[in-house]
Amino acid sequence: MPDPSLTGVKALTFDIFGTVVNWRPHITSTLQALSTPSTAHIDWPLFAQQWRLSHGRFCGTYTPSPSKPFKTTDDHHRESLPTLLSDFHLPPSTFSPSQTNQLVQAWHHLPPWPDSPAAITKLKTRFKTATLSDGNISCLQDLDKTGNLGYDEIFSSEHFKAYKPHPSVYLGACQKLNLEPGQVAMVAAHLGDLAAASKLGFKTVYVERPGEERWSPDEERYKKAKDWVDLWVGLDSEGKGGLGEVADRLVGGEE
Repeated sequence: MPDPSLTGVKALTFDIFGTVVNWRPHITSTLQALSTPSTAHIDWPLFAQQWRLSHGRFCGTYTPSPSKPFKTTDDHHRESLPTLLSDFHLPPSTFSPSQTNQLVQAWHHLPPWPDSPAAITKLKTRFKTATLSDGNISCLQDLDKTGNLGYDEIFSSEHFKAYKPHPSVYLGACQKLNLEPGQVAMVAAHLGDLAAASKLGFKTVYVERPGEERWSPDEERYKKAKDWVDLWVGLDSEGKGGLGEVADRLVGGEE
């Protein structure tokens, strides 16, 4: 029988980067492909990680304002590269304009975690499904197509001219779905995202993914999260779990 954790929920909204798609291998390999003998010493996996963290800081500190034009994820990925290159003691000219475009577009074509496509298809038999990501609209559309994800709706922070964890993003998704927050569950591999949604009345589904959680298991907030997260899917000893287990628990497994 389906898990009763999300009784009353009619729609699932999904974080995408790290939760549904696995960004690290593709971004790292794209950076490595553009490497030259003079940059062969660079720790490109670390560079990719710092690039991602930079975007997280940007989203977390962005405040909507009429006097402050909205900047998309593509814009930030492009504009943050010079600072990141400087942090790694590389000149701004390390990547040509065309290479910079290639790197920005790499975020549009990230492969899904292996369990994601089938799980989303299964979840659609019980729930309406939608992205709710800080990626811009065109990026999310490309990721949906690249991964054959088949979301019912594509909701982006770009629609709301704000970034998670700003309440307008979550509440804007509810408005577009014509549902109350308690009828929607946020699915994410990041407890900070879920905490912001939970405060607004969303149900929450935590999906542990390797290397994604920024809250340490030793922190009190991490420990307390297990009390308020409605459905917690961790990784087993073989690294299995993910959206496949979410689908099995919310829709039901094979007879």
